[in-house]
Amino acid sequence: MLTWLWIGIVAIAIVGVILIVRQRDAGTLAGNSHREALAPANRTVFTLQLGDIVQYQGIDWFVEGKLTFSEDGFTWVEYMLQDENTIRWLSVEEDDQVEVCWMEPVSTLEISREPPKHLTYEGITYRLSSTGTARMTRSGTTMNKQAQRCRYFDYEAPENQVLAVEDWNGEMEVSVGQRIRPRTLTILPGDGRRVYDD
Repeated sequence: MLTWLWIGIVAIAIVGVILIVRQRDAGTLAGNSHREALAPANRTVFTLQLGDIVQYQGIDWFVEGKLTFSEDGFTWVEYMLQDENTIRWLSVEEDDQVEVCWMEPVSTLEISREPPKHLTYEGITYRLSSTGTARMTRSGTTMNKQAQRCRYFDYEAPENQVLAVEDWNGEMEVSVGQRIRPRTLTILPGDGRRVYDD
């Protein structure tokens, strides 16, 4: 009886060793390239590409377009994000620190081509903080933002509230939102292609 018990234990040990060896050999044959192919691409708010997913407040937003602005050697980006028929803009810049703004386009605020130093929208008064003219390059969908140059007017209010006015050859675009922490976003790499084709 004791002999059969020892034979059973030895048989189990042999089967276990065989399985471990086979698993190790399969991994060796696959090589490191297989493991690298399975590893996700390293994306940040500065390196988002078309088709990437930005998760924010429980919603998956697809990167459908990208605007790159440059002025006097300073560069910043705006990503057009889409969820079904809803559009948001993710503005990213780095000066002394990284600043990320979550923006919603609005069409109910009438703006002249020379915006004032203070604007009030939905009971919040915004103060003009910076203005200038930037060159722009784009990829993917960027809605009405098609000109090569853009005049911009950036406003801010307490509690990280922001408002942006952009003049695209007379087409005035307004968006409102707030500064957010980059770590509140989860980024998932896509395949480099837009999701919502025209």
